[in-house]
Amino acid sequence: MQRISVGDEVLVISGEEKGKRGKVQRVLKERGAVIVEGVNQVKRHLKATPQRGGGILEVEAPIPLGKVMPIDPTSGKGTRVKYAVKDEKKTRVAKSGANIPERAR
Repeated sequence: MQRISVGDEVLVISGEEKGKRGKVQRVLKERGAVIVEGVNQVKRHLKATPQRGGGILEVEAPIPLGKVMPIDPTSGKGTRVKYAVKDEKKTRVAKSGANIPERAR
């Protein structure tokens, strides 16, 4: 089980995008990074091909996992994650004691 998973609402806690919130679109385990919807946007210059037109697109770039924090479902603020085992099932728990829901994939 990961601290942050796809579909989680997260808060950026440092860097140029500090204070922004968004949903996690992808988790890049091997890079230790996440792609968050609407955060850390960069411009990609695409060359035109017969299948698609070219142009300049704005896409989300990865953010290191250490720079994002899940949102506590009760307070709406960033929270650290701890784990609890109940009935042989491991769940993520926020500092307030509320369960952080697992998103359907």
